[in-house]
Amino acid sequence: MRDFIARPEHGIVWISGASSGIGRALALTLAAEGYKVAVTARRHEELVELQAEASGLSGSIIVLDGDVTDAEDMEHVMASIEYEHGTLAMAIFNAGVYVPVHAEDLHRADFERSFAVNLSGVVNCLLPAIRHMKAKGQGQIAIVSSVTGYGGLPTGAAYGATKAALINMTESLKFDLDKMGIRIQLVSPGFVDTPAMRKKNAFPMPALISAEEAARQIAAGLKSQAFEISFPKRFTTPLKLARLLPYGAYFALVNRMTGWRERPAATGRHPATPHPVK
Repeated sequence: MRDFIARPEHGIVWISGASSGIGRALALTLAAEGYKVAVTARRHEELVELQAEASGLSGSIIVLDGDVTDAEDMEHVMASIEYEHGTLAMAIFNAGVYVPVHAEDLHRADFERSFAVNLSGVVNCLLPAIRHMKAKGQGQIAIVSSVTGYGGLPTGAAYGATKAALINMTESLKFDLDKMGIRIQLVSPGFVDTPAMRKKNAFPMPALISAEEAARQIAAGLKSQAFEISFPKRFTTPLKLARLLPYGAYFALVNRMTGWRERPAATGRHPATPHPVK
């Protein structure tokens, strides 16, 4: 039996973190394919601009403001979808922040912010979405993680930890969701050219792709039977294989690839080493 694949006639697509980057590009891509897409973010003006940009497409954009770190906000978004717009057929939980951390200059707030948005923010969306889909007997969910969740990387102690948790959470939920008729997928992007990426990464980024290309890859993956949507393969596959190495070899490889051991110790907040972010 093939897993459920949401089509435009099945209902609404909900995308969190849709005001910029991958989320924004994906909303436009799916609207162009005829989907009715509910978009959520804190930045209302950007969502309104996104809605206007989609006005000539075969699908449409619905603006539903909300902060993913506020569980009540996400309950209200889900209620608005259900009672004002129709059945939730697909949910793509994409909201995330990248805060680089250095062991020489640790700040609790960096960890708390990362965990609140990247991990708890997904849970706050996931609970009402699963409850709705369970009542309908079908649905499709995609959790946007990152290849940084495959293994530890310099400056990624907060961001990578949240993405590793999302990978484990998505894998674990699949066992029960399969029995409920709800399909769940994991999205693992590599380097994507987004505003956050350009602002925080002052170093070369291998296999960099545009947000539009990332959106095309995700849209295609959502229609496939794959559990993980990972791209670009020339970058993500070697990173995944690197985790099969013994720890000594893994740490030596990462140090050699990033030149991290030769860099001076951090004396305060400064630009991060490159990491895949949304």
